[in-house]
Amino acid sequence: MQFIDFAPVKVVFGSGKLDALRTEALPGTRALLLTSNGSAMERIGALARVREMLDARGITYVHMPVVEPNPLVATVMAVSKKTREEKCDFLIALGGGSVMDCAKAAGIVATNPGHLWDYVQSGTGGRKPIAIDPLPLVAITTTAGTGSEVDAGSVITNPETREKVGLGGHVNCFPKLAIIDPELMLSVPPHLTAYQGFDALFHAVEGYLNKRPNFMSDMYALESVRHLGKWLPIAVKDGTNLEAREHVAFANTLSGFVMTTTRLTSQHAMEHALSSFHQTLPHGAGLIMLSMAYFGHMIAVGAQSERFVALARAMGDTEAVQPSDFLHALQKMLAECGMANLKMSDWGITREEFPAMTEVCRSAGAQAFEQDAVAMTFQDTLAIYEASFR
Repeated sequence: MQFIDFAPVKVVFGSGKLDALRTEALPGTRALLLTSNGSAMERIGALARVREMLDARGITYVHMPVVEPNPLVATVMAVSKKTREEKCDFLIALGGGSVMDCAKAAGIVATNPGHLWDYVQSGTGGRKPIAIDPLPLVAITTTAGTGSEVDAGSVITNPETREKVGLGGHVNCFPKLAIIDPELMLSVPPHLTAYQGFDALFHAVEGYLNKRPNFMSDMYALESVRHLGKWLPIAVKDGTNLEAREHVAFANTLSGFVMTTTRLTSQHAMEHALSSFHQTLPHGAGLIMLSMAYFGHMIAVGAQSERFVALARAMGDTEAVQPSDFLHALQKMLAECGMANLKMSDWGITREEFPAMTEVCRSAGAQAFEQDAVAMTFQDTLAIYEASFR
């Protein structure tokens, strides 16, 4: 078993740790402070606290509350332009995975010439190398779903090409500092807690089931699944349960580390097509709707059978003996979190779109399809979309 474990992020984890921003070393003196285009950061008081701490330290900053739930390439370009104009020397991402992804991508084109899509390595991307170090980043995560606070990846949507792709990978795309304070997550609504938690779960599950797992990724993945299997339903039912929030936040960060030591499989590529065609679809909701058919297919073709048993046990079924027990454990967890009856049609998705989605996901997400333990054909992919539709 061979692996590279390289995640050069200083992680400050724990309830009340947002205050670490007062004392932790920062990678610059003038920041671009990036938040979503919603009001959550104001509502929970996080934005005011961050501003107060930056002011107390003499760190000047420019605030941009502009990031969509699935960040668009145009937003990235606007943020990078503002960063250059204001002569900011680092970025602070305050929010969830979308904000962190946008900040990483903006950091790339703030220092490198041309358009962001020039640096995308798949689909219609220009496949140029990131020659100049991106701007450094401080990540303050307020959700538990993407693990983006500890990895170097960024996922951006290009509505013109209908692609949602990963990019980054440069050492400077890793945040210099990650602050993970579960107290900031206490007011996340139940449905968003579930969407985000299942995103983290599937990061771990896909990392465990791909064709190149290793000892290090297995350790991160199984521990993440254990924490989520027990504590995510509790956090969904009672968002004020700080202990549950701590476990879910920790599991999310572990799933981020999974992505620094191995790769995800085609489930994520398939979902990226769903939410690139339908911008309002939350990523976690798309993954949930694909999950039973997707993993059912993998089990049917005999992919990583023993590992499905191990996952079922990690999810709480200590008597699991066959791969299908994973599906039973997953269905139970979906029901406990109120996620068993999501419908694609509620987001405007139609069956007629599936052939085009299949084309896009297999092109833009080709690297993910290469990680599947048993290769999927075009028809396999299309059949999973169709089996997932309601």
